[in-house]
Amino acid sequence: MSHRRIAIHDVLRYSNDGDATSPELDGYPNYHFLTSSFEAGLPRLLLDAGINAPALTVAPDGQRRAVIGIRSSPWKAGHATNPWHDEFDLDHGYVRYFGDHKPNSPGLPGTTTGNRTLFEALASHASPDPALRRLAPPLLLFRSITVRREGRTLVKGHIEFCGVAVIDRLENIIQRDPETQRGFPNIALDLAVISLADSGDTLDLRWIDDRRNPALTGDEAMRHAPASWRRWVAEGPPALPRVRRRVHAPRLRAREQQLPSPASADAELLQKIYRFFDARKHAFEMLASQIAADALGGQGGTYREGWLTRAGGDGGLDFVGRLDIGAPGTSAPLVVLGQAKCVAPDSSVNADQVARVVARLRRGWVGVYVTTGWFTRQAQVEIIDDEYPIVLIPGIDVVKHVRALAERTSNGDVDVVLARAVETYSDSVTHRRPEEILIR
Repeated sequence: MSHRRIAIHDVLRYSNDGDATSPELDGYPNYHFLTSSFEAGLPRLLLDAGINAPALTVAPDGQRRAVIGIRSSPWKAGHATNPWHDEFDLDHGYVRYFGDHKPNSPGLPGTTTGNRTLFEALASHASPDPALRRLAPPLLLFRSITVRREGRTLVKGHIEFCGVAVIDRLENIIQRDPETQRGFPNIALDLAVISLADSGDTLDLRWIDDRRNPALTGDEAMRHAPASWRRWVAEGPPALPRVRRRVHAPRLRAREQQLPSPASADAELLQKIYRFFDARKHAFEMLASQIAADALGGQGGTYREGWLTRAGGDGGLDFVGRLDIGAPGTSAPLVVLGQAKCVAPDSSVNADQVARVVARLRRGWVGVYVTTGWFTRQAQVEIIDDEYPIVLIPGIDVVKHVRALAERTSNGDVDVVLARAVETYSDSVTHRRPEEILIR
């Protein structure tokens, strides 16, 4: 089989019986057929667990783990068996993935089979030695997906290919058990999804075959590897910004791209946020300020939250912040002006509403508009055409940042994040000129 390739976003059929004889099953490419090496004696590459790894391959230049298969199951998110929410942003080459330590798992997070495998992989992924990186296992990412087949909605049995990843960062965290509300330890990984642009956004599975072949050295096993992987092996972690997957999509986002999929867990959370703040819209400004901090911080700059403006006289301004770009001591501070709009998720924000924020901006200032709704095409066109420095954060991004805030500050409990925004609102309101943020 010389043309066994899978493209990012391909939906594959994953059957429990492991049939590898047919290229297709039920109208979908057959995962077991595609990943079978057709070499005698090699076991199947399974994805029955969240973290899956074949046995070590003993090669002439040392032992290597050929691959690690990662399977995320969004439909289980929030359940006792999966009390976390993995985050996939494939257009920007980023995945936030949580390990397999569960509330009832004994010992420390590194004792479970999957987490132990990831800890072992981290040693080679983070190594400054190219020889060790050459042995490092690529992470093949998949997520379970719901499909319609023969008039039925099927939650299980189908997976979407999400690319090849390198471990960028691993941290120990505390998560909340949704049943007992008690905290338990786990790990969270920031994964860099690498570019497959040189092969048309597809992965040549002969690369994985070669990595499983004990007769091949690490160098020989890279003959079918993506160019971005070979560059990462040669240059190490500093190469990640240059090999990370990026999709150059149109800057205009349709309504469907700004809101979560209907009936999804994210859509339910967005409705929950809207209902929570609908009768206390001013308190939503506090949450919007925190969302802006999460969106702008950590992207090459340092964000400092400032204050909220008084209700009724903001003139297109709800909160003030500061963004410092550059290294400490040589950074350039920017004033950030924010507007918050808590509306029903099916409501739009038009160009005139966005223009109120634009009108307040001065040279070197940045605007942020946070809403539980979505932005009209005209609002986006005017920002792009006039090159206004303003960041638009619609409902789908509100959900993403609220989940991130919950994981980072309250063991994943979204209710705590929402309640804290109400509790801290009054103390954050003041009447000051925006430029005063620069002298803090």
